[in-house]
Amino acid sequence: MARAVGAVTRVDTLRVVTRAEAMAEALMGTICPQMAIIDTITTITIAAEAGQGMFFKQIGIFQKVPHLMGQEDMIQPINVDGDFYKTLTSPTAREILLLGDRAPESSRALELAWFQRIADGIDNQLKDSKSSLDTLAIKQEILEIGIAALHTFLQSNVTGPPLDRDLSEAVSSAALRQAQPGQRQEFRRQLIRGLSVDGEAAYALTPHVEFFCLAKAILTHKGVVNDNTDARWQRLRLNFWHQRMLSDVAPTLQMEIYDDLDLVERALLSSTTEYTSSTKTQFLLERAAIHTYHGFDAKAREDLDRAAKLTGLEYVLTGRLGKRTKFQQNELSQLVVLARSSDSSERPSQAGTNGHADETIKNKETEQARTGSKPQNLDLNDDTLLESIAFSNEASPGESIITESIPPSLAALDPANQPILKPLDSIILLSLASSITNTSPQHGLTREETLPYATRVLEGGSTNWQIYTQALLVRSRIEGYRSRTVERGVLQLQALVDQVIAETTPFADIPNSIEATDASANTAPSTFLPRPKPSESASVTERLQYIHQLASPTRWVLEAELAARWVSLGGLRTALEIYERLEMWSEAALCWAAVEREDKARRIVRRQLYQSKRVENAPSGPRPASLEEDTDEYLGDERVPLPIDAPRLFCILGDLEKSSELYERAWTVSGDRYARAQRSLGKYYLTTQELSKADDAYSKSLKINPQNQSTWFALGCVRLELRDWKGAVEAFSRAVQIEEGDAETWSNLAAALLRLPPDQEVVSESLEYINDVDGKPQKDPQKHAKEAFVALKRAAALKRESYRIWQNLLNVSATLSPPPYADIIIAQERLIELRGTVEGESCVDIEVLEGLLAHVIASAPPRAFTRPEHAIETSPAEQQRKRFGLEHMFIDLIQKHVTPLITHSRRLWQLVAKLSLHLNRPSSALEAYEKAWRTTQNNPGWESGADSAGDSNLETAEQAWNSVVDATIELVDAYESLGEKERTEGLAAGTGELVCKDWKFKSRSAIRGVMGKAKERWEDSSGWERLKEHLASLRTT
Repeated sequence: MARAVGAVTRVDTLRVVTRAEAMAEALMGTICPQMAIIDTITTITIAAEAGQGMFFKQIGIFQKVPHLMGQEDMIQPINVDGDFYKTLTSPTAREILLLGDRAPESSRALELAWFQRIADGIDNQLKDSKSSLDTLAIKQEILEIGIAALHTFLQSNVTGPPLDRDLSEAVSSAALRQAQPGQRQEFRRQLIRGLSVDGEAAYALTPHVEFFCLAKAILTHKGVVNDNTDARWQRLRLNFWHQRMLSDVAPTLQMEIYDDLDLVERALLSSTTEYTSSTKTQFLLERAAIHTYHGFDAKAREDLDRAAKLTGLEYVLTGRLGKRTKFQQNELSQLVVLARSSDSSERPSQAGTNGHADETIKNKETEQARTGSKPQNLDLNDDTLLESIAFSNEASPGESIITESIPPSLAALDPANQPILKPLDSIILLSLASSITNTSPQHGLTREETLPYATRVLEGGSTNWQIYTQALLVRSRIEGYRSRTVERGVLQLQALVDQVIAETTPFADIPNSIEATDASANTAPSTFLPRPKPSESASVTERLQYIHQLASPTRWVLEAELAARWVSLGGLRTALEIYERLEMWSEAALCWAAVEREDKARRIVRRQLYQSKRVENAPSGPRPASLEEDTDEYLGDERVPLPIDAPRLFCILGDLEKSSELYERAWTVSGDRYARAQRSLGKYYLTTQELSKADDAYSKSLKINPQNQSTWFALGCVRLELRDWKGAVEAFSRAVQIEEGDAETWSNLAAALLRLPPDQEVVSESLEYINDVDGKPQKDPQKHAKEAFVALKRAAALKRESYRIWQNLLNVSATLSPPPYADIIIAQERLIELRGTVEGESCVDIEVLEGLLAHVIASAPPRAFTRPEHAIETSPAEQQRKRFGLEHMFIDLIQKHVTPLITHSRRLWQLVAKLSLHLNRPSSALEAYEKAWRTTQNNPGWESGADSAGDSNLETAEQAWNSVVDATIELVDAYESLGEKERTEGLAAGTGELVCKDWKFKSRSAIRGVMGKAKERWEDSSGWERLKEHLASLRTT
């Protein structure tokens, strides 16, 4: 019997256990208890024939059966190794699918009858069970059918290879077989229409959709799923694939997906779980893919980090010396990912095995990874760049990009010859590259830094067919934005598209097949590269082995991505040909709109929605022979029925024609479920300044899709305009709950909080950690200001280059009591860094600095000058306080940042002088007073009472004159108080030299100079008399 060894199990003798035999042996106690120690969900078993060293792989889905009559847990394998025909034509499957033999009159009735018969068949099967064990076994068989149907759909639309027989007939009921060909085609369209959720439609030409619908009917049946963790996981996978088949995120599906994620997480990741680390890793990778798809990149990164810890993967993005170009002379630091899988594996000791056997298995696995079949990797063929980086044997002196030091096991790796990675570890690296959607340099990794992750998988990762295909896809996406690699990126993407199309071409050889369409042909599709031979390709098992963790795109999504790439490169005609062949009319219209040909875009959309006035009773959903030649405006009545994606088409037409009625029509057609229609209405009303209607539209959209961060942000902005401060706080709070890293949302939340009356409370989860900023009760009158302060700090941390956010942070900080002095200094310093070169001293908030100076003077005693021979050695703690304390921060701000900016501000020089006095630096203080006096004299027109333009304003001129008088008297007082003090700085410190021994002469010269310039205009003023009095006092002293 089998002894489980982690994720890999060796079986001495292969035995097929039927359901009846399993139940009989379970009752007799002959099932080996060790069978329970096997990975749950998608594990790989390796079986060996007795006495021989031959191995073969089998994908298995395992289901634990509860204790029965004192027996141990029994695990039944569900065979999904690629022979889906056997599973889909099993007696249980036929009993479910082939109930009844009378064909309904309409295709819609045929579709409803088909789903109802599946549900009835499942119910009948469960009712016929005679015991709890029999019920569990039947559920397992039904679950196997659902999984087989899902994998058949994925094989025919995502991975390939082509189906070796017409499986569509296997799931066709007698009623469907009796239907006419046209009725069968309409039946498939009804199935696709039934996949629409919340107004989001599936691709209208989805091949083999009946398999997905069969899987949907089984895996969402309550009797099959119930409280079964494994079945819920399969339902989770199904719903995520359903989500990805839609044109946009459907909130209803998203809610179901995340509900199942929580349930499966509790079962798999709890501290008492019996699931292996391999199973946990697979779940974490799938959840990371789900987070990435829904835009939660931070959560995805957390799951990927946890997965790496579980597998023992060590990796680091670092630099190594090497050459990138053919003509490069000097080696420079090149980005590279050093990665190594864990050497230890989850393989307990096994009777009858030894170290030599384990080593043989390991060597075979490594050799297979090196030489296994894989898609073709196109060469770069560039006249400058090398095919791959030529690394030096010397390590780069630079540190790694991540903060942790490089582990010794990674530091010793040769970047050009790294060890083979385990498949799950390769998926982790690819998921890391795919999850980084923000390409701004200030937000972590950029496109340049994601390329090494894909390169590591391609040059030394797993050669599993589907993993390697995904790595090529990730690399082509990155290279599409670099001039030297854009050609290879496009050609590689084209090769991948050809590969998927060639290996997922629908079966069309049998005329009566429900998969056959008018567009299908019996000839094989042409490909950019020669098609691989069967021996060079990969099996179904290998391709589907990690499909849920990779979340590879479907064939039509991949083709649409290729078309979008051609649009970005200017290949509009090629892109339109792809869209037209795929009948993706929405994308074709958006393509024309992107090149400012809105007339053609409008015509394409209207052709799908409206009849032509030229042709009466034209059939619905026509396929245009040529988009270029079509000149009809399609101004007739709406088509009946409307296309599957009618809500989206109406919204696109509304964008083109700026019509709110079309948005309303999209909302109505979707049954009041299409959130985008209301979002578009809200944007329309916002542009027309109908703010109340915009508020209502955004609110309706959020009732359908409450996880849309941009809609919450827009609603908050509308409510700011409406002066609904409480509503704005609630909207922005929800926005930061969804996307915590949006600086603009935090900044607007602070703006709303500052305007919120102190007596108004807002209950919001995102502000819970803000409400207790200092532990004061909630009736604190500064409560909202403190919350705004915390929000602005978060915004400034996220967007350090925004001077407006820093300015707001400075203003709010200054209003708090007591003020956060350190934050004020940091904000002012950052403002100077951002705006100093543009605004000069204007970016300095003088009032705030004066308050800071007053606080520093009041909290720290003036420094006394100590001669060197009398200096006392201070403790390290005291030195640390002086270096990093508030006083030191303020001194550094003034001396290094503020002083170099001062040009015309007397108040700033006065502030510098007062700080110098506090620091016991009389020479610097007197110099600052002299500069403050000169700045007032540099103001034009104070002598004659006219400004620089020659205009005379008595009030303004008198203010300028009084300012000069005050500065002159202030300078004279500074000469008198500081002139005879001993120098405490510079080389003269401690020598007894005076600061200014001729201070009286300088004082008289300053007063006489001012009086001489102003005698003609200000001789009879009060300022003149003040100067005369000070000059007289200098003569008498």
